[in-house]
Amino acid sequence: MTASRDDRRFVPAGWHAVTPRIVAHDAQRLVAFLARVFGARGVFEPERPCVVTLGDSMVMVSEAGARDAMPAFLYVYVRDVDATCRRAIEAGARMIEQPFDAPYGDRRCMFADAWGDVWQVATHGTA
Repeated sequence: MTASRDDRRFVPAGWHAVTPRIVAHDAQRLVAFLARVFGARGVFEPERPCVVTLGDSMVMVSEAGARDAMPAFLYVYVRDVDATCRRAIEAGARMIEQPFDAPYGDRRCMFADAWGDVWQVATHGTA
């Protein structure tokens, strides 16, 4: 069942009903990491949540302080999982799972960034 336009009027245009949010110490550096690794678009804003776009999705990134740091575990589809994984490791991420072909059609890897976030990154249709 798909929602009609009227059913979604409570969601801002361009947003989805669920939006991941990461609260981190040194959030500005995390936003730079996301830009380098995923090509994320967004500008750090110190006094409010920064909205970064990864592909067709948005993630909010906030500085810890008013809220405790809260890392995330996100599954992200990218065009080239191997290149994304390489960029993450070059940017200081820790490898958890080397790229491999999963039986359900995704080529994926997993890494943790310096803020404790875990990223399971995949490209579909390569296996």
